[in-house]
Amino acid sequence: MLGYLTDSSAPSGIARRDLPEPRPGPADVLVEVAAFAINRGELSLIERRPDGWTPGQDVAGVVAAAAADGTGPQAGTTADWGGWSERVAVPSHRIAALPDAVTFAQAAALPVAGLTALRALRTGGALLGRRVLVTGASGGVGSFAVQLARLAGALVTAHVSGPSRADAVTRLGAGEVITEIGADAGPFDLVVDGVGGQVLTDAVRRLAPGGLATAYGVASGQRSDIAFYDFAAGAPGARLEGFFIYRTGEQTFGADLALLASLVADGQLEPRVETAMDWDQTAAAVAALRERRATGKLVLTRS
Repeated sequence: MLGYLTDSSAPSGIARRDLPEPRPGPADVLVEVAAFAINRGELSLIERRPDGWTPGQDVAGVVAAAAADGTGPQAGTTADWGGWSERVAVPSHRIAALPDAVTFAQAAALPVAGLTALRALRTGGALLGRRVLVTGASGGVGSFAVQLARLAGALVTAHVSGPSRADAVTRLGAGEVITEIGADAGPFDLVVDGVGGQVLTDAVRRLAPGGLATAYGVASGQRSDIAFYDFAAGAPGARLEGFFIYRTGEQTFGADLALLASLVADGQLEPRVETAMDWDQTAAAVAALRERRATGKLVLTRS
């Protein structure tokens, strides 16, 4: 079986090699991979992990062998490691059947980014009529968060890094697009932040009373120096919460993936697949994401 693993001597730090066939456990489904997507978080893992590690969280494909315990659907999408390969074993609770209207490329864009956006928004409770700020709104998680917040009835403000990205997030449903979080922004009941640094600090300062800033990532690579008085404008009760998707209950990943896939099938949710490339070009796709030449999801497909 062919697949990608870390190789510090190879371009972009990965190489395609012969890998051992996966060995599914009793509750694992064997998936024949049709498409996989690259997450920004995997870039740092490729740099940090030793040679021989197999990346790949976002996978879509067809079930080649059902779980021995009878759980799991016959075709689906999932989030797991080792997905940049021809086949992967996946826990059945992390997989969902795909509606016919959803392509494998669309499905591969859903797991990590879609689940993160959905569950980060849930930290804010009911969103109907509430003001929500999504930072990094043109990215994978951000673009999903804008759409899902709008579907929940929120008044959505999208923060992007520059004017060239404004039209894309407006089309996704943002009522307002900003490039700076100034004193005239907000106040916001919920902030969903994946940028960190000064952007997060500025967002915290624009929280409404009782507002929540949910931070799921640090795409800027910069530290946020947040102090007591940064919450003064949002007093009483404003707060900052760290969010880690794998600590939110993996047993229900499949159910939430099914929800996201149904929204895509109904035309209510659009996965922003910037480019679908053949998996021969995986190293080039990693380089494009690392050099920030891509804004939406980069998906690799197997013919």
